Amino acid sequence: MPEVPQRLNRHLLMIALIASVGGLLFGFDTAVIAGTTTALTKAFGLSPISLGITVSSALWGTVLGAASAGALSDRFGRRTCLRLLGLLYVASALGCALAWGWYPLLVFRILSGLAIGGSSVISPTYIAEISPARWRGRLVGAFQFNVVFGILLAYLSNYFVGSLVQSPDEWRWKLGVAALPALIFYCSLFFIPESPRWLVREGHNAEALAILKRNGESEPQRELEDIRNSLAHVQDSTDQNVFQWRYRLPIFLAISIGMFNQLSGINAILYYLNSIFQSAGFDRVSSDLQAVLIGLTNLVAVSIALMMIDRLGRRRMLLIGSVGTAVCMAGVAIIFRFHRWQGALVWLLVGFIAFFSFSQGAVIWVYISEVFPNRVRAKGQSIGSFTHWFMNAVVSALFPIVAATWGSAPFFFFATMMALQFVVVWVSYPETRGVSLEAMETVLQTSQAHR
Repeated sequence: MPEVPQRLNRHLLMIALIASVGGLLFGFDTAVIAGTTTALTKAFGLSPISLGITVSSALWGTVLGAASAGALSDRFGRRTCLRLLGLLYVASALGCALAWGWYPLLVFRILSGLAIGGSSVISPTYIAEISPARWRGRLVGAFQFNVVFGILLAYLSNYFVGSLVQSPDEWRWKLGVAALPALIFYCSLFFIPESPRWLVREGHNAEALAILKRNGESEPQRELEDIRNSLAHVQDSTDQNVFQWRYRLPIFLAISIGMFNQLSGINAILYYLNSIFQSAGFDRVSSDLQAVLIGLTNLVAVSIALMMIDRLGRRRMLLIGSVGTAVCMAGVAIIFRFHRWQGALVWLLVGFIAFFSFSQGAVIWVYISEVFPNRVRAKGQSIGSFTHWFMNAVVSALFPIVAATWGSAPFFFFATMMALQFVVVWVSYPETRGVSLEAMETVLQTSQAHR
């Protein structure tokens, strides 16, 4: 029978958008630090090393959050854990705003990191598990859209706070404003259902079937049976262990895409964007405004990517982005190496952000949420997210030290890594576009057999 065209269900769209607000807070909390580095350096007398610790403190929290979120969401449910993350976002924002010293600030930034790392695992997993295959790429992509929208909001917030608050304590306002959207996120989570795939795991088949119907599945009973079959292959504790030889390809894909995402230099650029512009000769307010342009480019590029991800496919977009980011980052390296052509810096960074957002930025959370079987998906998502955040913390901590010592070296390194990513994706990455989550394991086993 020909496939009956499916329209995007309004109820499903609302659920996905609410869950993806975790991405907005993720983006805001990670990027807002870029507008506070100068003020924090003055307030606490930070050296390049202690500045790196300050910026990366949240990221070490994300490592722990990403590593633990999969197991916790398997035990307590996706929705329950999302609510806990909402409370962590509220507490960390208020704590940063009221921090009475450098060490308390680090503690609350680490708490923020726990929420960010958990969101990077649970939100994409939840959205993937509630979405029909034909809409999954775009709906999980809504999480990434909100990540970059949060980044843009952080840059806009920094610009307006910096313009309105002429005080050494402006950093408190910049870090504290996230409490309001975090509170809204927490309250909205009481209006979404539990993941139907998690409910099936727990034996609540009738409730899962009702959710599948309401979410617009064309054949909800058949989908329920597919989920039950995928979970019933092996029910012993060994099968719940993701570190098995049979999962070697999805583990490699999750780890490699997480590594390359950060070896592109994206978050070193986003976190130190204002400092990069100031080192090239721009003043503080001008740097904040240039950052807004970067954030807007990020949003536009990922919006285009979300319209194309289920047409072009994940693999092709990664290949396009690898070439573009490598070329742009090489241009940035040349500017810092020869201390010339600074006028081109903003446009090279705009190009870099555009290529990254169109490829890695839009694809990573979709791809990781797809490649693991139902019974280990949350744990597999944790592997990819853990890798992403661990590399993020390392790169962000080392970037100000390396840049202060060798100038252009980190940018040349990032360009080289993007060239390497092109080769790895070309050789090793299968396409996952349009494949149901229950059929994905067969597709990956076939791809694995040909290697």
